[in-house]
Amino acid sequence: MAFIDYYKILEIDKKATDAEIKKAYRKLARKYHPDINPNDKDAEKKFKEINEANEVLGNTEKRKKYDAYGENWQHAGEYEKANQQQRYYNKNASQEEFNSYGRDSEDYSSFFESLFGNGNQNRSRSEQFKGTDFNAELQLDLNEVYTTQKKTITVNGRNIRFTIPAGVENGQTIKIAGHGGDGIGGGPKGDLFITFFIKNHPDFKRDKDNLYTSVTLDLFEAVLGGEITVTTFDGKVKLKITPGTQNGTKVKLKGKGFPVYKKEGHFGDLYITFQIKIPTNLSDKELELFTQLSKLRRP
Repeated sequence: MAFIDYYKILEIDKKATDAEIKKAYRKLARKYHPDINPNDKDAEKKFKEINEANEVLGNTEKRKKYDAYGENWQHAGEYEKANQQQRYYNKNASQEEFNSYGRDSEDYSSFFESLFGNGNQNRSRSEQFKGTDFNAELQLDLNEVYTTQKKTITVNGRNIRFTIPAGVENGQTIKIAGHGGDGIGGGPKGDLFITFFIKNHPDFKRDKDNLYTSVTLDLFEAVLGGEITVTTFDGKVKLKITPGTQNGTKVKLKGKGFPVYKKEGHFGDLYITFQIKIPTNLSDKELELFTQLSKLRRP
């Protein structure tokens, strides 16, 4: 098997930190994603290589094995077992017994090759290994995760349809079992991990299950009070305004926030901040009336 330099694929140094690996992967995954490069076979191939490299280097244990055993990192356990057997025979077997393993006729790496090389008949056919896990990213609008829905994404040339539960959060990762790489020796397939990136909404700010927005009141509504219609995320509701409402006043609409992840029928709250709009371009008559009001308010 030809050696694949995963560090080179992700354009990072072997001393790269976990954060640097993650940053490099995200940058390259966006650049070569099939949705951005439709019908581009080279970009598709590069995207697969990036995913494969991240699956190994992005996992602490897999990275250790890769650094130690290169392209044979998936068989590290077998190598270590063979290494233990080798040490055992070095210590306990006679020179003739040891020679039967080819120590005098072939070097140490050839000994491993005889155990793990292509077409090796000594290797147990029962050995099975799970396939490589894949990573993908999906960008969605806030309104797209307000309700449970189905999406189809393309990963390594395969269309995968899955359900996105309402309330998924920005940066959250979910696992879709069995949609990763093919297993080895009849082993199970790897898994697909999808990380969601939720775009900001122009009118609502989300904090977990709660939503925040602002509503503008004209001076007369703030002073006199009354009833107004406000827009929530799932429709409009009527809201009573208390006379004398001050700028920056906050009110809570219970249950009008964002759905709670995987808890059907449960919602956070909506917090509204009132902003008082001061009238401009007053007519002479309006200025006169405001002047009279100001005199009434002053001792």
